[in-house]
Amino acid sequence: MRVIVLSSGSKGNSVYIETNNHRILVDIGTSSLYVERSLKNYNIDPKTIDSIFITHAHTDHIAGINVFSKKYHPDIYLTEKIEKEAKLNIVNQVYINKPIILDTLTITPIKTSHDAADSHGYLFEENGTSVVYITDTGYINSKYHLLLQNHSMYIFESNHDVEKLMNNTKYPHYLKMRIISDKGHLSNKDSAYYLSNFIGDKTKYIVLAHLSEENNDPELALESLTSTLKSKNINFVSDNIYIAKQNETLGVFEL
Repeated sequence: MRVIVLSSGSKGNSVYIETNNHRILVDIGTSSLYVERSLKNYNIDPKTIDSIFITHAHTDHIAGINVFSKKYHPDIYLTEKIEKEAKLNIVNQVYINKPIILDTLTITPIKTSHDAADSHGYLFEENGTSVVYITDTGYINSKYHLLLQNHSMYIFESNHDVEKLMNNTKYPHYLKMRIISDKGHLSNKDSAYYLSNFIGDKTKYIVLAHLSEENNDPELALESLTSTLKSKNINFVSDNIYIAKQNETLGVFEL
């Protein structure tokens, strides 16, 4: 597998995953033009994208889908509830609510907890390599914990520092409560806790994703994770922990 994080943050999210037989996007929350230009920077023809997996209907995950779909006609995997909430103008949708197999690739939806209809993360597995993609969730249900252990790569939300969020005078109280709720976003502390329980000897890379520009910074997110790993005597090379950015691509990760 090859993975490129095209964009990650509250203004737009998209990730490219290349497998033996497929070229995939997870979300297009930026403009279609941004995604096209980003792909071409890596010599990837947008016409070769055959599948898009949608996590949920919020604008920062679907903003460019209508345009991209009309131009390139990939299959778009989502649930009926996501489609209804998103009001997408597409015709090539494929409903997914259980694991599916595309040639040698298995894709498993992971139900997340967010204030959007039927939100999901995904687990991509092929020939012993695997990528976990989870953002936009207030917590991760324990029924998925075993499934999420010891994968090759984690693209994982580390949205906010709680203290920084609560001291942010620009944010009204109700918005702060939404973010820290069970239907909000994972804090740095929560993200570090989950990752410290999930990663294993097969794990090569961790990408901390969907960082808030207002309520977080890369140093805080990285310190939270590395200190948690150290406290649990988990040896993971810090050079293999990356921070995804809003308007910058991050890649190529070879698995």
